[in-house]
Amino acid sequence: MFPAVFYSLAPALAAVVGLCVGSFYNVCIARYLSGESIVFPGSKCPVCGHRLRWWENIPLLSFVLLRGRCRGCQGNIHWRYPVVEALNGLWAFLLIHKFPLLPGAEMEWLALWSGYMLIGGILIIVSFIDLELYILPDVYVYPGILLTLAFAFFVVEPFHGAPTFKEALYGAGIGAGVFLALQRLYRLLKGHEGLGTGDIKLMLILGALVGWQGLPMMILVSAFSALLVSAVYMRRQQQGMQTMVPFGPFLSLGAMVYVVAGDLYWELVR
Repeated sequence: MFPAVFYSLAPALAAVVGLCVGSFYNVCIARYLSGESIVFPGSKCPVCGHRLRWWENIPLLSFVLLRGRCRGCQGNIHWRYPVVEALNGLWAFLLIHKFPLLPGAEMEWLALWSGYMLIGGILIIVSFIDLELYILPDVYVYPGILLTLAFAFFVVEPFHGAPTFKEALYGAGIGAGVFLALQRLYRLLKGHEGLGTGDIKLMLILGALVGWQGLPMMILVSAFSALLVSAVYMRRQQQGMQTMVPFGPFLSLGAMVYVVAGDLYWELVR
């Protein structure tokens, strides 16, 4: 049991933690792209090698203070860094509104919130790698599958609005099965791949995360956001319909939206 003011400040504190953890996710993304260890060397500019001081590593604030430029070479800091930090901070903030921290249930809530944060972190990491390399790396996807199923089995059962373990299993099986069928059908009709195997494996995470009931809304949000972004991108780049846009980030977005806003969906369809 904490002082009453703690429960009032919990959303803001959660957002700050999310920002800080998002900074580490940036390290995971950048080091995967460069092939370096996430432990060594320390944080540095990828262009000039300038070693970052502690005050150059403050989530979001350092980007603003440095005006989006490296202190060493004055090169632009990649837009990915503030976006990942902001997304993870927002995710942390929205989770605590979806699952409020209540007196007497602190440890159960911490397990739930931490689990969702870890799964969301994996989705953010693989999504931004997918945007750059058009792959969903197994080194993050496979642990994500195990983590999500374990999370559904050990943690979420007591909480209203979170799928049970059985619902998570059905969601993973149905989601991955539908995408596998779509992949085979597209290959049969077109003679080449239209949906990556990585997306099918990702659906094991996402289906387990939202449960079978959440799949329709998740896919709807994913498809709508993908079409919208693709249309804007193709118009700006003046490229045709053959432009390749990875679907993994949009699937992840749809699942995360369902986790924090699924109640609104059910209110609309009832």
